Amino acid sequence: MLKRTDYCGELRAGHEGREVVLTGWVQRVRDIGQLVFVDVRDREGLAQVVFHADRHDLMEEAKRLRPEFVVGIGGTVRRRAAVNPDMPTGEVEVEASDLRVFAAAKVPPFVISDPPQASEELRLKYRYLDLRRPRMQRNIRLRHEAALVVRNYMSRNGFLEIETPILANPTPEGARDFLVPSRFHKGRFYALPQSPQQFKQTLMVSGFDRYFQIVRCFRDEALRADRQLEFTQIDIETSFIDRDDFFALNEGLMEALFALIGRRVERPFPRLPYSESMERFGTDKPDLRPPFEIRDLTAVAGETGSEPLRAALAAGGEIKGLLVPGAGSLSRGQLDKLGEKARELGAKGLAWIRRQGGWKSSLKMSDADLERIWGALGGAEVDLALLIADRKETALKALGEMRRTWPLEDPSRRDLLKFCWVTDFPLFEWSEEEKRFVSMHHPFTSPVEDDVPLLDTDPGKARAKAYDMVLNGVELGGGSIRIHDRTLQRRVFGALGLTEEETEGKFGYFLDALGYGAPPHGGIAFGFDRLVMFLAGEESIREVIPFPKTTGALDLMTGSPSNVGEDQLTELGLKLKK
Repeated sequence: MLKRTDYCGELRAGHEGREVVLTGWVQRVRDIGQLVFVDVRDREGLAQVVFHADRHDLMEEAKRLRPEFVVGIGGTVRRRAAVNPDMPTGEVEVEASDLRVFAAAKVPPFVISDPPQASEELRLKYRYLDLRRPRMQRNIRLRHEAALVVRNYMSRNGFLEIETPILANPTPEGARDFLVPSRFHKGRFYALPQSPQQFKQTLMVSGFDRYFQIVRCFRDEALRADRQLEFTQIDIETSFIDRDDFFALNEGLMEALFALIGRRVERPFPRLPYSESMERFGTDKPDLRPPFEIRDLTAVAGETGSEPLRAALAAGGEIKGLLVPGAGSLSRGQLDKLGEKARELGAKGLAWIRRQGGWKSSLKMSDADLERIWGALGGAEVDLALLIADRKETALKALGEMRRTWPLEDPSRRDLLKFCWVTDFPLFEWSEEEKRFVSMHHPFTSPVEDDVPLLDTDPGKARAKAYDMVLNGVELGGGSIRIHDRTLQRRVFGALGLTEEETEGKFGYFLDALGYGAPPHGGIAFGFDRLVMFLAGEESIREVIPFPKTTGALDLMTGSPSNVGEDQLTELGLKLKK
């Protein structure tokens, strides 16, 4: 058997005259009579191999090669007569002296090349072929390198990687759990972890003051471009550290990760309280690249003679405005589409103002009133003002989404890395479905000290010591300072409407652990798949996960989920309902 000496993609001009053995897959074969050229591909790239007529038997064998045959080729590295500048190995080729076919291949259902030559469904069905594409090989390698950076960085900073259980108790609050029936204890179930939350806090109680883990987690929820049923997160927890130092630690981790792709990360990251982020950007995941923000026009609009604006204010609404630089030339058709989008986002409508060639507006207002609003927004001749008069939350949400999806015309702005921290989230949010308060993050998040009395009087106004790291409008990770006091933890469970019996049943062991002396601690969890997606420049985490599920929660390659036999169900004490 031929034993590889070099990867195909590593050959360079400096290897001229070297005897090599390459192994890999045939990318293509070109027969030009007296010569046969074969491009061979491995995980490092392509190399051109040439077969000469003076080795007739070898050349005839090369002519029988087809794409995706697995081969080993021995030969000598030579300078190419015609350099191919589009290939890293384009200065050299291998003059073949030996050829072995390790495996023939059927005609593949699509060409193995970039960009992909097939639908995503077909690529996922034949994922083992799709993974041969150079871009996918690069992405999976990048994933490995990113994990290595994380482990090295955390280790240098005194963190220990500690594994936590995969089979655990169902998670209170949050998304749906994946349940695993117990064969030994029929009628009882484990759950796959949505997060190692209680375990990592228990490790803090145990004295392991700096923990991290690159861990698999599971959530039974709807899938989309940045969400999968099973995913990987960088889980971090630490004791005896203040928030400023913790933020600096995690900013340093981002700096180390983005250095992988040669990108510089500006530190420190801006910090935005949740309330400010919502007011300025209409979201708790602000994209700081677009150079425009939402403004409150409620007071200014109240001074105008506009009947629609006054009616909205009389109904308890507010007036929010968004000045879009350089958008004053939009056509009426484009403005009408913006109005449709606003209604789809829940707003009653959208008003607009521009002043190119004189005032023009969808509102009937005097020039003085238009000037008043325009001045409050700081508009220029080429700009466009968008206004929504509605409930505060509705207006902010609609304008925030328009701002988020507005095209970034400047390519340099599109390529910026704009990190920020969003802090001081509400501790609770009201669930109409359950008719009670639920945790905005999770029930172990500490309230701000000044807001602790609100737990008994007005829980909806209590703020949390919670924080998210956001990059270009995408949440990379979220965390909080945890509750380390047993009495305060019980009060939070009470505010969530849990009875003493429910509290003991779900959290008894954890409350007991807190009673034995828990240090002040906090942590964060980053979506590792999302981070690698950013590093790779992809639009979906499916492009950086080796074997993802479809948006319909299917594994098209293996056919899972699959049916289970009656015998196995009986062994588990289960029976399917018709």
